[in-house]
Amino acid sequence: MTEPTSGKAEADEPKLSSQVMSELHEIAGRYPQARSALLPMLHLVQSVEGCVTTAGIEACADILNLTAAEVAAVATFYTMYKRRPVGDHHVGVCTNTLCAIMGGDAIFERLKDHLDVGNDETTEDGKITLEHIECNAACDFAPVVMVNWEFFDNQTPESAAQLVDSLRSGEEVRASRGARISSWREAERVLAGYPDGRADEGPAAGPATLAGLALARRRGWRAPSGDGVPGTKPTDVVEAVEQADTQRAESETKVSESGAETKGDKDA
Repeated sequence: MTEPTSGKAEADEPKLSSQVMSELHEIAGRYPQARSALLPMLHLVQSVEGCVTTAGIEACADILNLTAAEVAAVATFYTMYKRRPVGDHHVGVCTNTLCAIMGGDAIFERLKDHLDVGNDETTEDGKITLEHIECNAACDFAPVVMVNWEFFDNQTPESAAQLVDSLRSGEEVRASRGARISSWREAERVLAGYPDGRADEGPAAGPATLAGLALARRRGWRAPSGDGVPGTKPTDVVEAVEQADTQRAESETKVSESGAETKGDKDA
């Protein structure tokens, strides 16, 4: 497994290339307020450096007219920004409540043993960085593993071990709901705002996500019409809101009156 970067190594970091600096300026120019560009700029730094380096922090600070401390505060607040180099692939195992009880903890333990690494550590060959994730926002497919932010649903310890073996051997791997897996650095460049042309590759939803839609279609359910929908009068929306407000007010009044009556009974 890799060792943490030393302070001396950070001090000796080379400056970012002119191309990277140009792209950082380009990203900053996309926003009315340049400092809003900090998050994608940090992703660009990671796509080149493998993590958020001191040189990357200083470059972002200079471009955005921020202090290095302000940039570092953001980079250390969000777990998606790394201060140690990530391997070719970042594998995140959800260990939050639902995934954990569905097998996420067992998957994480299996991968630690299988890869011979701990949390937030990288294999000796530099191929895989393993990390437990608090929530991947895919509870309907628990337990979930993510590779470079792409979903792998309904995993088991065995399927997860096979997944990382395929990644290490360089096989083509496809996400359950998403594109073919690229490298972590390539994925970071996409998050920086440089599309790879594969946004629509692979399915975007799975059976669990679409279950409600299928049920609604079978039963003929439709969402309430809203303002601007053809055939719907704007006043319908206003009336619906007013009706909802009235019902809520009546409900609150009943609760209030019930409380007052209870208090009166006690006083009596």
